[in-house]
Amino acid sequence: METMYYIVETIDGDYAHLKRTDAPSDDLKLVARALLPADIREGSQLKYEMFQYELIG
Repeated sequence: METMYYIVETIDGDYAHLKRTDAPSDDLKLVARALLPADIREGSQLKYEMFQYELIG
């Protein structure tokens, strides 16, 4: 299972726009806030592994 790293670019209601930081990509990933840690904010760093997001910074 691949580990991916993201930063929260923006939060829009029940969704967050994530930008991948460990691989070059201009695309943002739209993710439901219910799938993310409750205490995220814009600029938070996340690790995605084993179908779960973990707040790392």
